[in-house]
Amino acid sequence: MKEIRGGKNGAGQRHAVLVTQWNDFIVNRLLDGAQGAFEDHGVAAEDVQVIRIPGAYEIGAAAKKLAASGRYDAVVCLGCVIRGATAHFDYVAGTAARLIAQAAYDTGVPVIFGVITTENIEQAIERAGTKAGNKGYEAAATAIEMVNLYQHLS
Repeated sequence: MKEIRGGKNGAGQRHAVLVTQWNDFIVNRLLDGAQGAFEDHGVAAEDVQVIRIPGAYEIGAAAKKLAASGRYDAVVCLGCVIRGATAHFDYVAGTAARLIAQAAYDTGVPVIFGVITTENIEQAIERAGTKAGNKGYEAAATAIEMVNLYQHLS
């Protein structure tokens, strides 16, 4: 049996990183993690473009535009949506997840969901570099692996 996997070597890859401005005290830690993953896996700093957008609700449309541009091998979407007392969380988190997946499906470019969705601030902090690791690092590493996998599948 033959197995195909993407590798962790990102040398020569070009990545866009969409970063939401809402909850920036958490999202900036996710971005630090993503930058660490790119560095650890050989992606040159000049091959990573960081784009700041208002919030998670806007991330799907921006991701699709970047993925369709042909300038990037992958798009990493970083954000943080924390549940509040209203249904706003459900609309924002659900729309972000659906449109990020749709951007990948429509363009054939890896578009990675690195938007953390939590019940409270403590969970967000845990996922941005403490107990639960750094989800930004994981998202960037996933992007690198998916670019390599897509190259094997082509």
